[in-house]
Amino acid sequence: MRVRGFVLLLVCAALAACAAGGPAARAAMLREVPLAGTQLPAGGQWPGSNWWQRYQDATLDQLVGMALGDSPTLAAAHARFDSARESVRVTAAAAGARVDAGAQTGRQRLSDHGLFPPKFLGFNWYNQTDLYLSASYTFDWWGKQRASVEAATNEAHAAAADRSAAALLLASSVADTYFGWQADQARLALVQERIATLTRMAAIDAARARAAIDSADEQSKASAELAAARGQLAALQGLTQLRLVALAALTGHAVAGLPSLVARALPVLSPAIPDDVRLDLLARRPDIAASRWRVEAAQRRRHVAAAQYYPDLSLKALAGLQSIELDNLLRAGSAVPQIGAAIHLPLFDHGLRAAQLGAADAEINATVATYNDAIIGAAREVASSVVAGEQAAAERTQQLAQLEAITELQRSAAARARQGLTDIRPALSAQNALLVQRDALVQLDAAGISADIALQRALGGGFEDLPRTIGSTNTP
Repeated sequence: MRVRGFVLLLVCAALAACAAGGPAARAAMLREVPLAGTQLPAGGQWPGSNWWQRYQDATLDQLVGMALGDSPTLAAAHARFDSARESVRVTAAAAGARVDAGAQTGRQRLSDHGLFPPKFLGFNWYNQTDLYLSASYTFDWWGKQRASVEAATNEAHAAAADRSAAALLLASSVADTYFGWQADQARLALVQERIATLTRMAAIDAARARAAIDSADEQSKASAELAAARGQLAALQGLTQLRLVALAALTGHAVAGLPSLVARALPVLSPAIPDDVRLDLLARRPDIAASRWRVEAAQRRRHVAAAQYYPDLSLKALAGLQSIELDNLLRAGSAVPQIGAAIHLPLFDHGLRAAQLGAADAEINATVATYNDAIIGAAREVASSVVAGEQAAAERTQQLAQLEAITELQRSAAARARQGLTDIRPALSAQNALLVQRDALVQLDAAGISADIALQRALGGGFEDLPRTIGSTNTP
């Protein structure tokens, strides 16, 4: 009868837990990146883990290596991952069996007015020595301990994905800043040529104005254009220094510690996305992977909250020795073994478990919303980077055609000046226009490489997470 009553009590508790811990309404999770209907060029390749090597620049490789090895930003991400990993060990250790050993000794005086007066025992002071070995274990019948370990493990996976996301952002920032510096160098060379050309034009206009051949308006126009070019030079020089400071900060070094930077032509690449980007991007974006792992962690914590409605059963055992005389401590008669079982059945807690379960459901909805937002953001970044790259490529084609026409115009003006048919001013004016168009071409090339870097980052930068089925976990 006692066994039947105990079993009946467990069954009633389990039924009550199922009734109280039922699943709440959950937010729906996106299953693919929403790029349907977007006309984007396909046939591209997924980035590799060292995606920046596609630009074939040894200096960039060195800068990225420095950043990934020494940057304080990445060191902080590593520290967060290490903390999450140790949390898994702590949670797993707390869920296992426990064995403790101890020993104590003490001397105590009996009260003359206590329960056992000394006159009946024949002594006032006595010594007592205890030596024990205890063991305890709580049965994980409802999976609460296992779910706690899995939640901590999922958080560690999320921290690892966060670390990859930080590394990706850092590497892409280094590449974007480096190629920005390269573009600045090309534009500095062009504006210096323009200043030399405009200086000659201003000198000619000034001489013609002094000779009353032309009005002073022409001299004023030439001086204004020359001043604008010099202002552009000052702005580019300042921007170049700012990019060096940014590179130093990204790599965790002083400007003097950066490798020698040499001006090079910017690479020109065609944007394209992989054919399977809508589905595979879910596993190749570290921020999406981190959000997904946090959804799973929230699901496991919800399991823990629901399991609070169930009873806990634990076993305890103690093997000890106790004696008031040290000489008798190790004798068989001093043994005080103990074994027992305990069941904890929650009945009333003023709504605490219901509140914990509601908070767990709210956390799941919040993590799902973050996950969906990461997917939508990924779609926007992929589409934006490809569109920006296509736009830069299309404008570059037209710019090349315009540049070819102006180059031919400059050649004709220079030929007429050499033949004495005109003075040098039309040739100088055509040369200035040619330099302006070349500067515009450099800016388009810079926009194209920046869009390509953004695309590599949007495609995950070589990250690939292990596939897992979200929402497959059954919770009470």
